[in-house]
Amino acid sequence: MKAAYITETGPAESIQFGDLDAPTVGDGQLLIRNHAVSVNPIDTYVRSGLVAFDLPSPFIPGSDAAGIVEAVGDGVDSFAVGDRVWCTNQGLLGRQGTFAQQIAIDAQWCFPLPEGIDFSTAAANALVGVTAHLGLFRCGALQPGETVCVIGGTGGVGAMVVQMAKAAGASVITTAGTDEKCQRATELGADHVVNYSTDSIAESVKRIAPEGVNLYWETRRMPNFDEAIDLLAPRGRMVVMAGRDSRPEFPVGPFYVKECSLHGFVMFKASPQEMRHCADDMNRWMSEGKLRANIAHQLPLSDAAEAHRIQEAENVGGKIVLTA
Repeated sequence: MKAAYITETGPAESIQFGDLDAPTVGDGQLLIRNHAVSVNPIDTYVRSGLVAFDLPSPFIPGSDAAGIVEAVGDGVDSFAVGDRVWCTNQGLLGRQGTFAQQIAIDAQWCFPLPEGIDFSTAAANALVGVTAHLGLFRCGALQPGETVCVIGGTGGVGAMVVQMAKAAGASVITTAGTDEKCQRATELGADHVVNYSTDSIAESVKRIAPEGVNLYWETRRMPNFDEAIDLLAPRGRMVVMAGRDSRPEFPVGPFYVKECSLHGFVMFKASPQEMRHCADDMNRWMSEGKLRANIAHQLPLSDAAEAHRIQEAENVGGKIVLTA
């Protein structure tokens, strides 16, 4: 089979594309013929060695995929040959990734793909959608009627947060840096979009939500905690999902006086049961047209190295999808 792989960690150019032995399905696994995979920042961190795992050699990067089941291992009764599926949480914690024509993965990380949802949409929404769902509902306990402010509403995760918060009945404020991205955020369902290139985020959010926001989602590597906590309503929740090396100042006094809470998490530590709960909602919302893919680039699998270069070099403004 054709696959994109590395033999040692390094830059995007270390990704090779060629023939590898097709995987065999093991107990509790599915063999999937991939139709689409997508690129995530964590994929580039693992490939470069920034996030260190013990990796098989050769190692196939990639967390997400969507395709059709070709074989079912012993002990699996929830899927059958011919089923359409999508998966995430691969290429992490030493598991082989998804950038190949065929993959064999544990069935617990796979979810059914309803008819009417194309493979590219499922692959693009996989990791970022699970991330958004975990942050909004498991960590942030979002309720209908509440107000959410998400910084960066057209990025991979941000676009999912905007759409899921709307699907759950929340009012959504988001930010973007260009008129084009502001229009895209509006198309994704945001009620209010702040162009941070021309307007103050703090002043705009206070004008829109004078009583404060119930949930503040930070996507930047360096959070501005003074600003965020000032914008939170009493008992507001803040979610952070980036900034591995950042050490910003934190206003302890305003934070505890408001009875706020701060939540940090990484999706790949979620349990299969938690991810399945996310997937059930995502499948329903994708089927209803409430959760759309925010795809910025589509390339063939043979261009995996270029896809990683794009992910690292650009403010992508969406997802990169590769067709297998």
